[in-house]
Amino acid sequence: MHGVSNDHLSAVVFDLGAVLIDWDPRYVYRDLFPDEVEMEAFLADVTSTTWNHQLDAGRSWADAVAELVATHPGHRDLIEAYWTRWSDMLRGEIPGTVAVLQELRDAGARLFALTNWSAETFPIARERFDFLGWFEGIVVSGEEGLAKPDPGIYRILLERYAIDPVAALFVDDRQENVAAALAAGMDGVVFTSPGTLRDDLVARGLLDAAPAARPTDAS
Repeated sequence: MHGVSNDHLSAVVFDLGAVLIDWDPRYVYRDLFPDEVEMEAFLADVTSTTWNHQLDAGRSWADAVAELVATHPGHRDLIEAYWTRWSDMLRGEIPGTVAVLQELRDAGARLFALTNWSAETFPIARERFDFLGWFEGIVVSGEEGLAKPDPGIYRILLERYAIDPVAALFVDDRQENVAAALAAGMDGVVFTSPGTLRDDLVARGLLDAAPAARPTDAS
């Protein structure tokens, strides 16, 4: 393995959830709902992506849960489980992507993370996943009061760690977050699988073509 050979790319910025870390509320709610359709309706209409995004953007769990219980009093126990059993939603690392991260580390790339994550729950992940210590810096939305794809959180990352955007590749599973990175001047790829990500990195000269063991696409 040689070092980073691309003429201009030297930093890789990773999203965490669904890229390096397997988090899904269904790991908890499948135990709480007898019916999959009812569970999906609850996750869509009650503990919605909009509600969860507010937590990522810095809203306190106590306030968010209390407001939702007041709006949906019949679902109190189910809503409170989103907080009390949150750590059970954090299943584990996505091994294939962590293997790619290790390759980048060995190749000498600067590594960063930009994650939409509540400031109150991110310490659980820090304690559980040793590979988070490989990053030169991690920007957590809940700590900043801004969440992707807000342009401001990309500026925080670039300025705090003196990253030249044209030297950075951004990896995220959501198209709108990658689009915001492109608007900030970075290169970007939408994550679909570890193997495809590795191909993207090879194409950009960030990794050698032949790894010792190709990561699985299973995530």
